[in-house]
Amino acid sequence: MSCFLTKSSLGKKLVMSITGAFLVLFILFHMSMNLTAIISPDGYNAICRFLGANWYALAGTAVLALGVLVHFLYALMLTVDNYRARGKQRYAVTVTEPGVSWASKNMLVIGFIVLAGLLLHLFNFWAKMQLVEVLGGHASVVGSHTIAATDGAALIAYTFSKWYYVVLYLLWFAALWFHLTHGVWSMFQTVGWANDTWYPRLKCIANVVATLVFLGFAAVVVVYFIKSCCPCCCGA
Repeated sequence: MSCFLTKSSLGKKLVMSITGAFLVLFILFHMSMNLTAIISPDGYNAICRFLGANWYALAGTAVLALGVLVHFLYALMLTVDNYRARGKQRYAVTVTEPGVSWASKNMLVIGFIVLAGLLLHLFNFWAKMQLVEVLGGHASVVGSHTIAATDGAALIAYTFSKWYYVVLYLLWFAALWFHLTHGVWSMFQTVGWANDTWYPRLKCIANVVATLVFLGFAAVVVVYFIKSCCPCCCGA
């Protein structure tokens, strides 16, 4: 079984599909949690306290990190396999369509952008929240502010008051959109669902999921940036 998952092309794609499905579910959860920051900052902070340095949150973080690592490593393995088999024609798929050709041929590059965005996000939030608690601290000095490790709403407000973070995060979300538009339907293709009947449906589902993710995350960034620029317009 281990040889199938590490040597076989189908096995590698199966691992990519399983880890990808897990990460998509987490992304949807994280997006929903972030939207709470718009509706109720206090409610969002309550979630942050619940998901602090508790054993279940740390276990979830470890599983998530493992999922990202496995997904990325298998993406590299498949890219190398495809390059060896087809030269420069990378990440080929069995079903082609003009609308997804750019994303499907540049999944590795998009993946690196998504990974870079993830590292930026870990620096801006995880390192100032859960990591601080793990190390026994209670607050972080961010710029000229001291922000409690459980005050996620204040950290969001500070981070997205900076225009350059707004731009970087929106670029990250755009890369994630491209990644999901191809990746979501590709997960189902691996298990044989991408036939002539199901392909249009799966492509539609992938576009809907990717768009919801983009709009949900982008809404938090844009709303908090607008608040920082004009507090009176947002009732702050």
